[in-house]
This record gives sequence, C-alpha cells and structure tokens, in this order.
Amino acid sequence: MALEITTANFEQEVTNSTQTVLVDFWASWCGPCRMQAPILEAFAQEHSDIKITKCNVDDNPELAEKFAIMSIPSLLVFKSGKLVKSAVGLHDKEALAALVK
Repeated sequence: MALEITTANFEQEVTNSTQTVLVDFWASWCGPCRMQAPILEAFAQEHSDIKITKCNVDDNPELAEKFAIMSIPSLLVFKSGKLVKSAVGLHDKEALAALVK
C-alpha cells in the first residue's frame, strides 16, 4: 500500500529518502486518480526498491503549490531527495517503470 505523504512528513519520507520515491498527487474526486491507484499498488508490489507514495492535493495544498501541480494525477519522481522527473495523467505499469528509471 502506498504511503500517505503530508506536509508534515514530506521531508522525512521524500527529501531524506535514500530510495527512489514516486509521489502520486491525487484527489478523491478525480476519476483518473482513482483509476491510477490500483496500477500504482500493483507496480509497488513488483518494485520494492521504489517507495510509492500518495499526496492528496486537497489535504496538502502547500505541497501542491510548491510543486506547481496544475493537473492530477501528477506523478513526481525523486532521487536523493531531488525532483528528477514528472508526468501528468493516467499511466500503466510500463510507463511507470520508464518514469522511475
């Protein structure tokens, strides 16, 4: 299951992580976000070396603003605490694998 990211734990779980971290910016009212969730869960089971996280934009507007999230789902990839890639929209497992490389 994806770890819930909030303003309070972002630094600890993402910035200070030694793992590659994929953050899914989402909202409960977003249809494509709800479709992305099970794909992310399946991807997480196959890629234990990558930390899969979710950040609800409604509950954490500061993080959404910090990373200029304008559309959801938005997927951000962090390596060594630095943002290295991002993608917007619904992605299958193959596209997620390419994103985190």
